[in-house]
Amino acid sequence: MNEVILLTGGNLGDRQALLAAARDLVGRDIGPVRKASSLYETAPWGNQDQPAFLNQVLIVDTALSPGAVLERIGSIEAALGRNRAEKWGPRLMDIDILFYGRAIIDTAELRVPHPEIANRRFVLAPLAEVAPELVHPVSGVTVAELLAATPDTLEVRRV
Repeated sequence: MNEVILLTGGNLGDRQALLAAARDLVGRDIGPVRKASSLYETAPWGNQDQPAFLNQVLIVDTALSPGAVLERIGSIEAALGRNRAEKWGPRLMDIDILFYGRAIIDTAELRVPHPEIANRRFVLAPLAEVAPELVHPVSGVTVAELLAATPDTLEVRRV
């Protein structure tokens, strides 16, 4: 089994219900959810003229390859109404692979660890709740240290 860490989030519809549905579908289609962060309401990143997001980090045990996890994520997002019309735009559901074990993957389809982790408080706050001592395999710095040093000042609030 491999550990995959996912960030789920959305800012349209019934955000709590959609996060619960995403958590259930991840557990069914990718692997058991071993740990889930609290929910965090976060200011939008990128295009700020949109509603606040609700985000949650999931730590999942999976037998799937990184590519298969990515495919399943696409299916889960589609099942929950994801429309990829606008980069950084409003969405019902977005699921990102933050880490896949200690793997470093850099392909056209997938970059792991997610390249923007250190720059996004909305990722780091829930991640630090469930895995503060996790060491980033590229930077060699813990998640707690990344959170303390992030330049991102957008509001992130545990709900």
